[in-house]
Amino acid sequence: MKKYILFDNDGVLVETENWYYEANKKALKELGLTLHMDKYQEIMARGGTAWEVAIEAGVKAETIDKKRVHRDAYYQEFLHTKNLEIPNVKKVLKNLSKKYEMAIVTTSRRVDFELIHKNRGISDYMQFVLCVEDYKRAKPYPDPYLKGLELFNALPEHTIVVEDSQRGLTSAVNANIECVIVKNEFTKTHDFSKANYFIDNLEQLERILN
Repeated sequence: MKKYILFDNDGVLVETENWYYEANKKALKELGLTLHMDKYQEIMARGGTAWEVAIEAGVKAETIDKKRVHRDAYYQEFLHTKNLEIPNVKKVLKNLSKKYEMAIVTTSRRVDFELIHKNRGISDYMQFVLCVEDYKRAKPYPDPYLKGLELFNALPEHTIVVEDSQRGLTSAVNANIECVIVKNEFTKTHDFSKANYFIDNLEQLERILN
């Protein structure tokens, strides 16, 4: 019986993944490089970085570091100005909070997470939030979800992960936690063969848990 739910953030609770892609694409374009969607998907699925495109093109590390700052600024601009809402998320979380302890485990930077969730009310239903600064190795390593288990003092068999990406699924599998994949057009090309469950939207999650 499940008692704990660990949610990914981007693409599960808020629609941000496309804007992160656009921020990377814009920054790389300023270096004369094109970040194609299929290449980006391949990189993200295995937990790589879009800057591999610049490295392969021979761009110097110090130039990449400067452009990374620009990328972060572009992303924050999108977070300020674009609609990030996924319908009915808060309603689902309110219902789930009556039965389950919940938390968010994300590879987002804390500064971006706080901007995304300012006055959104989603994190109000969470016992804690783990961002990329809070664990040693990011997804697809198991560290983020193992840290979540530790903070809940939970067993893997009492826990379920909700993800939308291949690297997130791999992280959950490596932590020996069952994983639900919620459909997201942005990650539809990822390999989800190791997932335990599939749902079209978050509203279907309660059906799996019951």
